[in-house]
Amino acid sequence: MYKVKLMNKIADVGLKQLDDQYHYGEDENQEDAILLRSASLHEYDFPASLKAIARAGAGVNNIPVEKCSEKGIVVFNTPGANANAVKELVLCALFLSSRKIVESIRWVDTLKDDENVAKTAEKGKSQFVGPEIEGKKLGIIGLGAIGVNVANAAVKLGMDVYGYDPFIGVNAAWALSKHVHQAKNVEDIYKECDYITIHVPSNKDTKGMINKDAFALMKDGVRLLNFARGDLVNSDDLLAAIDEGKVERYITDFAQVEYIGKEHIVVLPHLGASTPESEDNCAKMAVKELKDFLENGNITNSVNFPAVNQPRESKVRLCITNRNVPNILALISKLFADHSLNIENMVNRSKGDYAYTLIDTNDDVRQDIIERIEAAKGIINVRVIK
Repeated sequence: MYKVKLMNKIADVGLKQLDDQYHYGEDENQEDAILLRSASLHEYDFPASLKAIARAGAGVNNIPVEKCSEKGIVVFNTPGANANAVKELVLCALFLSSRKIVESIRWVDTLKDDENVAKTAEKGKSQFVGPEIEGKKLGIIGLGAIGVNVANAAVKLGMDVYGYDPFIGVNAAWALSKHVHQAKNVEDIYKECDYITIHVPSNKDTKGMINKDAFALMKDGVRLLNFARGDLVNSDDLLAAIDEGKVERYITDFAQVEYIGKEHIVVLPHLGASTPESEDNCAKMAVKELKDFLENGNITNSVNFPAVNQPRESKVRLCITNRNVPNILALISKLFADHSLNIENMVNRSKGDYAYTLIDTNDDVRQDIIERIEAAKGIINVRVIK
């Protein structure tokens, strides 16, 4: 029986995939896994029983990933599950950034006591003139699932689209429209594009990447969209760029106090994935990942351990997490050989400082052998699935 702790409300369509092998709820303790959306785990005391965490969403800033890695806890996310929802909001932001729609709505609301509201509104509309997006250059920084969807949709809207992503995946490259221009470096995006939208994760290399140096390269009157993470943009440098007329509009899904009520900035309350379809997709994907890991040891869409998938064809499976150091496999193989245990199948993958190994056997692996593997230098934990 597996115990799954819910840190947030998870869509029923996902939870229905948990059969009678599972107990789940907010009050579970000594859990095998955690399912969550936005709840923070940075102060959470992980029980020794915890094997995996799945976030129904893409970003994992609310999870202490390095701490999890050190404990051999596999962290999953759901890339692409909310891509369409975010894409649609980004397209909305493109229009909001051009046509002063938000400002015009706010102004019309001030006319509620005007008996000649129709004439007043018609007369005042000239203050909200804005350009069309067709034919304009859109730069997309980051071509993951969301970036590709935005690029392809913008092409269909008649925009001249440029994409930059030095780490683009094979699936994303196949899905990207042939009409999207490849930018050789991010500076080309800054220099060429009338609109720029950011779709990269927040990490030590990307935090504050949109700063005074980036703004200095951009066109005057550029329109900037940020539906990825708030800290990708240096807020002080952005406000200075707005005051100087370098940035005409900044549309973001991440509220910061210095942006509230600021002219030329539109702030949304993190609506990116707030659709029932997105929440359902994320819940289904997160639960599917957890189940396959708990029941079979397979890893799909982990942010801290490598993808490993091997069909079950034997009685016993060992799931081993370890630091990515030499001689681990040799040690395990020798232990098996010394005890006349046959390895039917074995797969090993690494990701950065960590590695993961699946070993299948039809022999019974005694507890003392498991303990010897666990005691080896570099081994984090060993799990046996029968």
